[in-house]
Amino acid sequence: MRKTYLYQTKINKTTEANCNQWLEICRTLYNLALEQRISIYKQHGKSISLYQQMSQLPELKQSFPEFKTVGSQCLQDVLQRLDKAFKGFYQRLKERHSKAGFPRFKSKNRYDSFTLKQSGWRLEGRCLYIKNVGRFKLFLSRPIEGDIKTVTIRRTSTGKWFIAFSCDNVPVKKLSDTPAEIGIDVGIKSFCLDSEANQIQNPKHLEKSLKLLRRRQRSLSRKKKGSRRRNKARILVAKAHEKVVNQRKDFLHKVANLYIKAYNTIYVEDLNIKGMIRNRYLSRSIADSSWGMFFNLLSYKAAEAGRTVVKVTPNGTSQICSGCGEKVPKSLSVRVHQCPFCKLVLDRDHNASLNILRLGQSLPALSTERVFA
Repeated sequence: MRKTYLYQTKINKTTEANCNQWLEICRTLYNLALEQRISIYKQHGKSISLYQQMSQLPELKQSFPEFKTVGSQCLQDVLQRLDKAFKGFYQRLKERHSKAGFPRFKSKNRYDSFTLKQSGWRLEGRCLYIKNVGRFKLFLSRPIEGDIKTVTIRRTSTGKWFIAFSCDNVPVKKLSDTPAEIGIDVGIKSFCLDSEANQIQNPKHLEKSLKLLRRRQRSLSRKKKGSRRRNKARILVAKAHEKVVNQRKDFLHKVANLYIKAYNTIYVEDLNIKGMIRNRYLSRSIADSSWGMFFNLLSYKAAEAGRTVVKVTPNGTSQICSGCGEKVPKSLSVRVHQCPFCKLVLDRDHNASLNILRLGQSLPALSTERVFA
């Protein structure tokens, strides 16, 4: 299986300057390649391909010597990113999305990573050496396993540097076998409530940080564009957002690990989260809960541990009685399920999680569209 290891790194000023120079060269190449595709399409009615643009890299290096300082595979990866952006655009057009999102030119603060493949780098213990860039001291929180295929250097909006190793043939770490199965219903008031009535409260990290964010964003809006004070205020806003993101990821990782260690099969709802976020009253709370990220964490952790995560259709899971199967309509504001047929009374989310478990167990076969592991 493929796995990505992410580490924070410490670099000196020379290495940081070289990294920023590489990012600027990669950004320039991205914009030039995008402009070339647009101009050729306007002239001839069809665009240039990825491999045609790659074949022009040697000529580009002869005309502009600064491109010679960047590894050839790194420059090829820039063109591959652009090609991937166009493929996504055409796919969204095919699916008739309202906003297909044409690939955009990258400004100075919108290109923050470059990728190396088989050559141009060397890993020795806790240090990574990159040709024409410098040395990176890694904070190895866990050992790197498998065969390293790509190395990505990324700069955050707060000025921190991270290195991501994408590895193949990572050994699967299977946990002890257990027949236990569980259904999970996610929510806003409580993050989730499972079929065994275990409830995990929603920490609402963004809501707790809104006061600080508002104050810092008001300060940023008053600063003159292009000034040093505005840049300092921008970094303070970015740090506040970064803290919320880190708190949220830490919480989601812990919850996902809790379920992966205890249960062999986990049933979750196949939610249309993009559609749910359009609700202007609940959009911020839904985004802060990050159900999509939670499901993705469950999926890759299940694959690594030999567990199974199954999606089930969410239609009616809150309205159907888990005791007798009769439909009991209720609005979102009603938080207690009271069945007039079998007299069952329990929490609305608990009732939904029992229905999710029942639906998952009733599936005749686990298709690849429903299974994450």
